[in-house]
Amino acid sequence: MKRIAFVFASAPHGSSAGREGLDALLATSALTDEIGVFFISDGVFQILPGQEPKEILARDYIATFKLFELYDIENCWVCSDSLRDRGLDPSVLTFVVEAGVVDSGTLRAKLDEYDVILRF
Repeated sequence: MKRIAFVFASAPHGSSAGREGLDALLATSALTDEIGVFFISDGVFQILPGQEPKEILARDYIATFKLFELYDIENCWVCSDSLRDRGLDPSVLTFVVEAGVVDSGTLRAKLDEYDVILRF
């Protein structure tokens, strides 16, 4: 089976890309264990805790990322450069998923290990 990478690069609110990516990721996890999840650019906001989407009349799906452990999704990485570019300090952040914080070069190297890349 091919190794599949899911790249979240869009902000969680304002489009359905994050929700659609999460749905595809969870569905794919039933078929293979060869999954990697990457959070880059505005996608780093997808896994920040404490969001209140109801305040802007958006659907709350961020908590669904917490299901990664239940679905045995273990290979997750967040781009430290993307965090810093958005004024977020990677050394003090916690996320709603267990994810390694790596620089953009390391992230690209890890992404190269996958056969299929899906971007949301």
